[in-house]
Amino acid sequence: MKEKRKKIYDINAVDGKTGYNLSHLLTDSLSLPYFRRFFKELKCKIYDQCLDRYRRYKETGEDERIVFVSDKREHYRNAFDKFFSRTCKLTHGIPIACRKHGLEHNNNPIERYNEDIKQRYKVMRCFKSFESADAFLDLRRMVYNFVRGDETRAMRAGIALKLGRNRLQGLIKI
Repeated sequence: MKEKRKKIYDINAVDGKTGYNLSHLLTDSLSLPYFRRFFKELKCKIYDQCLDRYRRYKETGEDERIVFVSDKREHYRNAFDKFFSRTCKLTHGIPIACRKHGLEHNNNPIERYNEDIKQRYKVMRCFKSFESADAFLDLRRMVYNFVRGDETRAMRAGIALKLGRNRLQGLIKI
């Protein structure tokens, strides 16, 4: 994405089963401190669930730990190892150039989310400021999780909010 001719980046965490966007961080560079900050914030949100799954794995032997999927950027691995290495697993997803590898569709949920953002952002050309980009992405994430589709990603994740028939209006009232 761009903000007045300057590139900005959006780091995301999306649940692979439900498509629910757990967290995002908008940055002006893809350096290791930003990835560590992102994973630290993510750990505050989901670490209890990771620990429960890890304890169940230790007791039963069934490996149902939470799996993080990323591209092959080394900063993901470094930040992941610092915060989640014992309790979760990290794998590398399907590459963006999936057709080159004989796949018809890219089923990577992060890439699908990024494509959704790109379709909206392409019309806008660029953001006026970093703050407006961050506000747009926060709002877009809420719409993506709670409003879009017959069965929203939040419903699939078990987050039951009584939003009524007009979900967007119900979300605004909350």
